[in-house]
Amino acid sequence: MNIEQIYTGCLAQGAYYIESKGEVAIIDPLREVQSYIDKADSVGATIKYIFETHFHADFVSGHVTLSKKTGAPIIYGPNANPDFEAIIAKDGQQFQLGELTFIVLHTPGHTMESSTYLLRDKNGKDHALFTGDTLFLGDVGRPDLAQKAAHITQEELAGKLYDSLRNKIIPLADEIMVYPAHGAGSACGKNMMKETMDPLGHQKEINYALRADMTKEEFINEVTDGLLPPPAYFPMNVKMNKEGYKDIEIVITQGSNPLSPDAFETAANETGAVMLDVRHQNDFGKGHIPGSIFIGIDGSFAPWVGALIKDIQQPILLIADKDRIKEAITRLSRVGFDNTIGYLEGGFSAWKKVSKAYDTVTSITAEEFKVALKNSKKKAQVFDVRKPSEFQSEHVVNAYHTPLTTLNDHLSEFPEKETFFVHCASGYRSMIASSILKSRGIHNLIDIQGGYTALKRAGIKTTNYVCPSTLK
Repeated sequence: MNIEQIYTGCLAQGAYYIESKGEVAIIDPLREVQSYIDKADSVGATIKYIFETHFHADFVSGHVTLSKKTGAPIIYGPNANPDFEAIIAKDGQQFQLGELTFIVLHTPGHTMESSTYLLRDKNGKDHALFTGDTLFLGDVGRPDLAQKAAHITQEELAGKLYDSLRNKIIPLADEIMVYPAHGAGSACGKNMMKETMDPLGHQKEINYALRADMTKEEFINEVTDGLLPPPAYFPMNVKMNKEGYKDIEIVITQGSNPLSPDAFETAANETGAVMLDVRHQNDFGKGHIPGSIFIGIDGSFAPWVGALIKDIQQPILLIADKDRIKEAITRLSRVGFDNTIGYLEGGFSAWKKVSKAYDTVTSITAEEFKVALKNSKKKAQVFDVRKPSEFQSEHVVNAYHTPLTTLNDHLSEFPEKETFFVHCASGYRSMIASSILKSRGIHNLIDIQGGYTALKRAGIKTTNYVCPSTLK
């Protein structure tokens, strides 16, 4: 028996490759599937099953393409109704894989079709549990994503999740290894651990949602408390996972269209495409195409694209280093953004070489900010674009809170003429915010390098007091 977790950090997503006696099952595959096929081919094995734990919202699964390429059937639990051919398993139905047995446990709550797959070894002993978004490490799946599709409230979904956990998962043996679909950083939960696998017994001890003395009412209150609105692209990813999509090779070919600076500028003007600059934030700050948006490929790239661009049909033009074009197109497609129409050939250097206009972001260190505070006769206006939980934990005294995810809703709150400062935790998100503000015509900003981490190190006064009028 071979169980391999294939973890993708930028999505905080775990896919699984399980092999026994020359037969392979893939659980929740990424959209680019060739690596699974190559892995099976390398040991002379055949992909027999593709298990989907539910209709994913935060990424486009590779189930449709993988089934087309291998002939392996796609398997969902009860209540699933995809537009393509699939096996809709019954609760408790078994599937043989070599010497192993998969058992479908219908565990609704995150979504109505959510299912967990219990793996038994050749001796019939429970060995592993692939929990999808039903059970995370330290958390459980949020119960608000499927309420519209299921015509049900988030409280009713939370109640179903409580029953699923108590009736299907908690009774299982402590030594079973839990393999979830996501880890820390995913928007599918609130409180996930950084670890990506853990014995069920340990989760029973430390996971708030598995407390033995917890009533259903307490569970519903705790699971639904503090839920932030889901990213706007989530429903569109669900639609793609349910209805099907283009093969990723087609998307990559379409996006790998080199454009000269003149052609790039023309395409941007004629199509209304977002000019997406994926270089490092320092490079963007030193020079970028006016109106372009920065979302660096070395950060949580795809989730931020989904959260901020929102419409997966939006045409995109890329500004990136040549050796990262394919990577950028691939990672965009993982969250359903299939409409990359080209990239700037030669990168930003080519743009400058032909003397086209470019913009910069004024940026200072935390130490320079400290000096500016000391010498200023007016109170500095500081805008913190971190998450609410980060801001509530600690922030610069008198800072305003404008979370990056809702920045476009608060443009009127930024000063029209006076200089103001923007920061996040480390500098990545504040440069995204700066690019959005500048694209909206707000240029009187200064980015603080290194963010809150650097500010605290520099001795800037902080507090955890939150004035309601500044917490948005």
